[in-house]
Amino acid sequence: MILMAFLLSLIPLYGVLGTTALWVILPFILIMVAALWLGLEKSYKSGEILEELHLEEDELILTHTPVKGAAQEWRCNTYWARAEMHVSGGKVPFYVTLSGNGRRVEIGSFLSEDERKVLHGELKDYLKALQVPPSV
Repeated sequence: MILMAFLLSLIPLYGVLGTTALWVILPFILIMVAALWLGLEKSYKSGEILEELHLEEDELILTHTPVKGAAQEWRCNTYWARAEMHVSGGKVPFYVTLSGNGRRVEIGSFLSEDERKVLHGELKDYLKALQVPPSV
């Protein structure tokens, strides 16, 4: 991708070979290629964020592992856990949080808007199913 962008941006330079215009335009092409490289690297790094939500007996555990820094853990009894969606006012539109045990934590902020909507529905259904007492 980067090589293709660089080679395609060189095509207009063939007309200005041997002139000072080449040296005026070339730094901008190199800046463009560097920005593309850095943008792709940042995208790859953000893909390394990991969030795991799992159930241990009657306790819901959310572990968030950021790209840099230590992993953070949130625990709550499933009876008190609540999934909430904040349409606006959060870091991102349709901001999803889990609350319980006196804390509110974000979940899935790295997902797309549509994925967060689906996540909220699935979390609500999952928590609702956990709170239904088993039939005798």
